[in-house]
Amino acid sequence: MKDYYAILGVSKEAGADDLKKAYRKLALQYHPDKNPGDKAAEEHFKEINEAYAVLSDPDKRSNYDRYGTANPGGLGGTGAQGFGDIFDLFEQVFGFRTPGGGSPRAPRGEDLETTVQLELSDVLHGVEKELVYHRLVNCETCAGQGGKREPCKACGGRGMVEQMQRTFFGNMVAQVPCVACRGRGYTLKETCETCKGQGRMRREEHLKVQMPPGLDDNQLLRVSGMGNLGPGGPGDLFVRPDIKPHPSLQREGPNLIYSLELGLAQAALGSRTHVPGLEGDLELHVPPGTKDGEVFELDGKGLPYPGGRGRGKLQVVTTLKVPTQLSSKARELLRQYAQEMGEEVAPDGLWDKVKRVFRG
Repeated sequence: MKDYYAILGVSKEAGADDLKKAYRKLALQYHPDKNPGDKAAEEHFKEINEAYAVLSDPDKRSNYDRYGTANPGGLGGTGAQGFGDIFDLFEQVFGFRTPGGGSPRAPRGEDLETTVQLELSDVLHGVEKELVYHRLVNCETCAGQGGKREPCKACGGRGMVEQMQRTFFGNMVAQVPCVACRGRGYTLKETCETCKGQGRMRREEHLKVQMPPGLDDNQLLRVSGMGNLGPGGPGDLFVRPDIKPHPSLQREGPNLIYSLELGLAQAALGSRTHVPGLEGDLELHVPPGTKDGEVFELDGKGLPYPGGRGRGKLQVVTTLKVPTQLSSKARELLRQYAQEMGEEVAPDGLWDKVKRVFRG
């Protein structure tokens, strides 16, 4: 079993900065361009990249520490094959490609973003939505060619030319994109009238997307390969949910909040009432002596947690409702109640006199 820590010369407790520092030093020392024709240095360079690719990734490193590379149930092929072209990793760390790193990859098309409107009830169970949006695809007239092509005379159709550059290894001849053809390797002899030589055209897409339960407004869903088409393949489509406010319920993460108005008698004597839920009305027993601002929680009546780990709560917050219009009988009964409780209240007609004074 390969000891990746020993290959990089670090301890098992090494952090991200220590790993990168060790990798930079060894990668520069054993790079094939610095050791032309040295097969041993080339193999060691591959091992260095393989070790860094695993140890710099938290998940791969965790699996390696538990299982090692030899265990098929552990890393499962996350060595050199796990990150593909080792020069990609070199470019990520050093910020440039060397001549031995091969030609740059063609860029993907642009990513797109669209919005889909959802009801709060859609968030409960998930829902399938049809999206209508526009993206750039291959031109149907020229099949994405842009017109009639001919090899670029400046680069011989390779798309790359040699240029002297200063690197970590000194002055070196590097491969750079051809300016004449912008790295494409061809020029247009005749331009397509439909796409004006771009090779892409705008098309309306109708796409059905499954919106999973528990979504919130800040969550983006990625649909791979449904963005604009580019030389290196299509970009991705990102779907942003726009969840409409509910008329009665307020959302806080997986929890729902409902404000329940209670009359004085209901709060004092207790009440059996109903509150709205996403799946219909729910019965709630309010005990006697309930105060303003008390919270009753109904477990499992909220929205799903991300990943399907159950549901949040419906939190019912009480608000005492003070009557502003009273009949003579109700007023008398309240006075009797105040007298029984030893509460002092204003005599009848006092506030009418005060209002007349305030009115001038």
